Amino acid sequence: MKPFDVYPIFDIEPVKAEGSYIWDAQGRQYLDLYGGHAVISIGHSHPHYVRALEEQLRQIAFYSNSVKIPIQNKLADLLGRLSGYEDYALFLVNSGAEANENALKLASFHTGRKKVISFHKSFHGRTSLAVAATDDPKIIAPVNSTENILFLPLNDEAALERHFSRDVCAVIVEGIQGVGGVQVPTERFLQKIRTLCDQSGAVMILDEVQSGYGRSGQFFAHQFAGVRPDLITVAKGMGNGYPIGGVLISPRFEARHSMLGTTFGGHYLACAAGIAVLEVIENENLIERAAEMGSYLMSEMTDFAHVREIRGKGLMIGVELDQPCAEVRRRLLVKHRMFTGASSDKNTLRILPALNLGRADANAFLQAFKYVLAAV
Repeated sequence: MKPFDVYPIFDIEPVKAEGSYIWDAQGRQYLDLYGGHAVISIGHSHPHYVRALEEQLRQIAFYSNSVKIPIQNKLADLLGRLSGYEDYALFLVNSGAEANENALKLASFHTGRKKVISFHKSFHGRTSLAVAATDDPKIIAPVNSTENILFLPLNDEAALERHFSRDVCAVIVEGIQGVGGVQVPTERFLQKIRTLCDQSGAVMILDEVQSGYGRSGQFFAHQFAGVRPDLITVAKGMGNGYPIGGVLISPRFEARHSMLGTTFGGHYLACAAGIAVLEVIENENLIERAAEMGSYLMSEMTDFAHVREIRGKGLMIGVELDQPCAEVRRRLLVKHRMFTGASSDKNTLRILPALNLGRADANAFLQAFKYVLAAV
């Protein structure tokens, strides 16, 4: 048997990782500026994170939610305090797709409605409801019904108002679109969604799976707009590589037995990983670090050859070139041993390093990127 080969795979076999670096089987060192789709938030193999997982493994790694799991309360309390959502409840799952799936179901349970507004270039996951709300027809199978999903242009207030009605169940929007090429919703647009949801009784869902956990320079990217969504979905940087996700749920939602469920979500080891990540983010001031380093990188790249536009906030950066970025990424990887990311926009390269990226590593990337752009 062999793996089901559905991904384009670089001919690299990572065997070790630490901080912002990865080593392959031949002992070659790479600077990781992508973090496996923005998953690595506090750096590879952070000592506090490793120690927390080892200690938890020695006690108990797993049991299902058929028993009380007090470590869930510790994770929820810490997440609430650091994010500013102390009065929300936390439903723990295993991934961003599962978080969005459950958020959409919860919105429908709450409103009794079906219609969902999503946005062009959005990505919310590959499970049934999440993929239906994703603007990418090639990954939506015939069984994934999109009849209740309406896609609108991001940041088009007039279109949003024109299509909003009292049969809307929910609006789901990313804090910053990642796969879509790092497209940033304006503060006014998020505020308009909040207003229309309040007027109609619809549910505002903020997908912070990629843009959350300090990556934007705020705990959540939507906090720049001063809005409070009804549901917030998280994953990726939440576990720094350990699979964990969650839905932050407004206190106006009623919990009913068997409404939502999960076998693996919120088990001991996952919660230990989640707690360790939050402790490092707080103790090492990584949100402030992301804001500072992101501003530095974006300002330095402004005048680089072939750069058409730089988008993003903090360490969620999209660099749009005047040509496809595939060759630029290849040269950065092969010649300079630096991982960067692509997006659904073939011209846009994504930069998503760990939040503790150092100034020396940032400068090394800037020098290599400038050299590659001048050569293509």
